[in-house]
Amino acid sequence: MKLSAREAPAYFAKPDPSKAGLLIYGEDAMRVALRRQEVIAALIGPDGETEMRLSRIPGNDLRKDPAQLVDAVKAQGFFPGPRVAFVEDATDACAPSVIAALEDWRPGDAQIVVTAGSLKASSKLRKTFEGAKEAYAVGIYNDPPGRSEIEATLEKAGLTAVDRAASDALFSLARELDPGDFRQTVEKVALYKHGDDAPLTADEVALMAPATTDADLDDVLHVVAEGRTGEIGPVMQKLEGQGIAAVTLVIMALRHFRALHAAAADPGGPGQGVARLRPPVFGPRRDRMLRQAQGWGMHRLEQALRVLTETDLALRSAGQRAPQMALVERALIRLAMLARR
Repeated sequence: MKLSAREAPAYFAKPDPSKAGLLIYGEDAMRVALRRQEVIAALIGPDGETEMRLSRIPGNDLRKDPAQLVDAVKAQGFFPGPRVAFVEDATDACAPSVIAALEDWRPGDAQIVVTAGSLKASSKLRKTFEGAKEAYAVGIYNDPPGRSEIEATLEKAGLTAVDRAASDALFSLARELDPGDFRQTVEKVALYKHGDDAPLTADEVALMAPATTDADLDDVLHVVAEGRTGEIGPVMQKLEGQGIAAVTLVIMALRHFRALHAAAADPGGPGQGVARLRPPVFGPRRDRMLRQAQGWGMHRLEQALRVLTETDLALRSAGQRAPQMALVERALIRLAMLARR
């Protein structure tokens, strides 16, 4: 049977032990692995692996010895309790072994959990699980997690007292970070708040959030928007050393100044304009962007957008011979000087 994206998170948290098995597939190996860990932990508990109630079978090994899976499903463990036979990195070459194990499965046997990479609809392995009455198949895609999924992650980490700004910050991080990085960040935040009953704040989330290249890009954009011309050169050197392309920098600058322009042009004023921005901004970054929108005003921001658009066109021109990063640095210095008028 096929599990929908809406049904899957609830099943991962509480899988049905009376079913024969589950196939989890997707192109992002980290997302698939996290879901597999969750399902297996729910089935056999935290001590299942140490009590040898988990059998691991690499897909390559199963192709060489097709009987391994049936043997693992039927084997009786030394310790009592539910068991799992886990096939990792399976391909369609493993399908005959999996089909045999599913057909021979009986209540009391080890549940079969199979993980695979991206599988087409015509995949034999995928069709086997989707067509089975006593097994499930679920595809893991690179969509950002939903609200209920994020809230479940926070609750599991013990983060129940979270103020609105911190909640917005965590939801934004969940959409920016890989699932594994987000889970580690939540665990780090929970450890930081251990023994502290005060609600979690956006500042505390920012303190625990991993440093990223986007943060460095934000630095140069704020330096420019606040007219700090003397700091542009060193930050540009840092970004160039990280391999950031000139076109990427201009695109990010255009996005930042368009957001400022939208806020400054809002009929309700810059405050309401910043509140309407999507994706939302929060905490100190929200206050900073509000000050910038108020300081620049709508008309000067229109000038800034013209400068950036001209720079973008120059970078993409086939006849452009000047160093690209030098062109961008000159444009950013012009904007910083414009901010100081």
